[in-house]
Amino acid sequence: MPLSDVVIRKAQAAEKTIRLHDEKGLYMEISPSGGKWWRFKYRFDGKDKRISLGTYPEVGLKEAREKRDKAREKVRNGIDPSAVRKAAKAAKAEEDSFETVAREWHTKHGSAWASEKYREVTLRRLELNVFPWLGKRPVADITAKELLEVLKRVEDRGAIDTAHRIHTICGQVLRYAVSTGRAKHDPSRDISGALTPRQPTHFAATTEPKRLAEILRALDGYPGTLVVQSAMKLAPLLFVRPGELRHAEWKDIDLEKGEWRFLVTKTQTQHVVPLCMQAVAILKTLQPLTNKSAYVFPCARSIKRPMSDVAVLAAMRRSDIGKDEMTGHGFRAVARTILDEELGFRPDFIEHQLAHAVKDPNGRAYNRTAHLEERRKMMQAWADYLDKLKQLKPVQPRDE
Repeated sequence: MPLSDVVIRKAQAAEKTIRLHDEKGLYMEISPSGGKWWRFKYRFDGKDKRISLGTYPEVGLKEAREKRDKAREKVRNGIDPSAVRKAAKAAKAEEDSFETVAREWHTKHGSAWASEKYREVTLRRLELNVFPWLGKRPVADITAKELLEVLKRVEDRGAIDTAHRIHTICGQVLRYAVSTGRAKHDPSRDISGALTPRQPTHFAATTEPKRLAEILRALDGYPGTLVVQSAMKLAPLLFVRPGELRHAEWKDIDLEKGEWRFLVTKTQTQHVVPLCMQAVAILKTLQPLTNKSAYVFPCARSIKRPMSDVAVLAAMRRSDIGKDEMTGHGFRAVARTILDEELGFRPDFIEHQLAHAVKDPNGRAYNRTAHLEERRKMMQAWADYLDKLKQLKPVQPRDE
């Protein structure tokens, strides 16, 4: 006799599991603890099988029968409902695995990063150091202990800085999982301070006036292409991050106003670089050559890509500028030091121009136009200082 709502409501648990049968394979299973489960029994490929259709009262009698009928239709069509469910569960697990979420995050956010090399390195770090151990784990189930074990494995081979970088990457992936509803918590926050502190590293940067003058003259006299030569000349004048310079686009540069506005990928904030007269002159000379490209400094092989991330560095080495003397990033340190100690500009003006986070006395971040006129004067004074520096007499070699 088919079940009714009244019979189901009055049904009581017993010492052992009991079953209340409906029809066409549907029945209710009542556990000793009082839980009521809908089950569907069917025969497929010569074997008796069962699947769960939910719990009562969340799933009522009418809905349970509808689910049973759909399952029976699958059986009639030669489809095993249990296999379909297992496949769906596996697909769901794959969709919510750490690796799937990480690759989705990398695709979504990586396109906004300045450096193609950084995108590749970021994914490679995950592939080599995280995916083999956590890749198939549901992202919502990853614990702080598991993540720390992965990072300690990297740290134990002496790659302390890499361990910290991977910690940061994993944190970004896990917070993306939280924001997309596939996790409730970011366990990377719980292990902050658990790794061995990394030793600070400094980019090579020469501030000794006469040697710096020689380096500047070498940049100006580089005999290579106009594109690379222009980038080398602008590097000390603008002291932006090397990746930001390489990815400069003509649409962001206003030569009439003398401004370059762009998004700082490291902090995802807008930034304004006042262009000194010397920088404007360099860009005006370069513009007829590269204005068919979106990039100010296009790749020699394709104008659709920016020039290589090693182009300026390689040119510096060919100009006899040693790796222990200067790097593209080192000009930032040079400008920070000299603008403060030699030219006497306010540290907050300098920090603004370096695109570092600077806050007002109330703790609020200044907007991108903060102190713009003062920074414009500072950038022109900096360029004029470099021009005077180039006039210093070359260092004379010592007599043997």
